[in-house]
Amino acid sequence: MPTSPATTANSSSNGTPQAPPAILLELVDEHGNTIGTAEKLAAHQAPGQLHRAFSVFLFDELGRLLLQCRALGKYHSPGVWSNTCCGHPYPGEAPFVAAARRTHEELGTSPSLLAEAGTVRYNHPDPSSGLVEQEYNHLFVGLVQAPLRPDPEEVGETAFVTPKELADRHAQAPFSAWFMTVLDAARPAIRELTGPSSGW
Repeated sequence: MPTSPATTANSSSNGTPQAPPAILLELVDEHGNTIGTAEKLAAHQAPGQLHRAFSVFLFDELGRLLLQCRALGKYHSPGVWSNTCCGHPYPGEAPFVAAARRTHEELGTSPSLLAEAGTVRYNHPDPSSGLVEQEYNHLFVGLVQAPLRPDPEEVGETAFVTPKELADRHAQAPFSAWFMTVLDAARPAIRELTGPSSGW
């Protein structure tokens, strides 16, 4: 897995174990302006602190959406299906850069195209964990053409789906609390990317 501030080894130069570095999120106001930082878990504890996030929707050449099932070991929403990739920029990191970085970290591939698709603000409690997603989310759509090499610590399973297959899966399997909100917000850009015949 690529090294980043969130994945550096948690040992000192003399081999003594150290606590992992705190992962900080960028807190924002209702207009998306940065107002501070907060530790990742603290930002998600009820009632939640509004913070910057991103969501990526990648499609193959047939117009099918790439879904991921979040790994069972994740602290938030484990074992549920969600969009291609989502996460949080580091403080000061551009959302576009964070989206491309995290897509590669989680799925082992880089989009062949990635474009901005607007923003959406939401408040979604996760009933199973009690955590809250208070997010100002930057949306991105794009294409994936290279083979996937998912990180098993992040991704349990992947699937490419048509709109009909997504509806069937969504009716039968658990999805992340935020999935439909970000998908609906990204639909205009998705339709522009995939064309009217794709059905999105």
